[in-house]
Amino acid sequence: MRGGARRRAGIRNSPPGGPALLRDNDDTMTPAWGTRTRPGNFTIHPAADPVRPLSPARDTMHFPGILFDLDGTLLDTIPDLADAANAMRQDMGLAPLAQDIIATYVGKGVEQLVIRTLGHEGTPASVDMVMRGLARYQDHYRALNGQRSRLYPGVLAGLEAFREQGARLAVVTNKSTEFAIPLLRQMSLDGYFDAVVCGDTCERKKPDPMPLFHACDLLGITPAQALFIGDSINDALAANAAGMRVLALPYGYNEGHPVQSLPVDAIVDSIVEAAQWAADATSQTEHA
Repeated sequence: MRGGARRRAGIRNSPPGGPALLRDNDDTMTPAWGTRTRPGNFTIHPAADPVRPLSPARDTMHFPGILFDLDGTLLDTIPDLADAANAMRQDMGLAPLAQDIIATYVGKGVEQLVIRTLGHEGTPASVDMVMRGLARYQDHYRALNGQRSRLYPGVLAGLEAFREQGARLAVVTNKSTEFAIPLLRQMSLDGYFDAVVCGDTCERKKPDPMPLFHACDLLGITPAQALFIGDSINDALAANAAGMRVLALPYGYNEGHPVQSLPVDAIVDSIVEAAQWAADATSQTEHA
């Protein structure tokens, strides 16, 4: 990766959870700066994937790169998140909360989830309580991650449709590398993505555009060539700040607010419908 691009993206040289990942020529995932997770040879080249050569049609595609949020967009992870949060609350001597309440606290990273969950009764948690709660939450979520999560309908068909269009795909999530990468593998989604940018990859998370810029660097595209698909205000704000088109899905975790309030280009019912929207945009460009 170019040094200037790394500095612009604010990439951590040694993040606690791990780097962004690129797909390798043996179909394993390799950190973007070249440290292998498995033995073997590899070549890092964000603009050319040795596993999946770029389609000739990519040059005429309106969106050669598609970026996806994870929780609430591709996967319904609320059951596991809620179970971990309630286990943490019980450890702290607090009663469990309803799953739909905890769902409104999801979207701004694990730290905010813990702070909001511990402060549900109206009294803000102390710094010490938050730190203890964060440690307990992570212990519980490490054991529960993926146990009750599920793919939303149409996700696999939609990803296949984007791949058939010749697009390169990336996940941009606020979930830490420790949890995001095993979850993608467990749900058999890791093979669809050319890059994964996690919440601990860059110095800042969504709604800051920094991780979106980094994903574009990894895919070898400009932000104007990318389409972002998400479910929350964080996704919409990050995409708008990055100068990307953005679609919203109605079934996610927009902190309890209606998705119709989001500043997005369109609301689509599924990833399949998102792929059709992108294909229609390409067709309109070709015939303009």
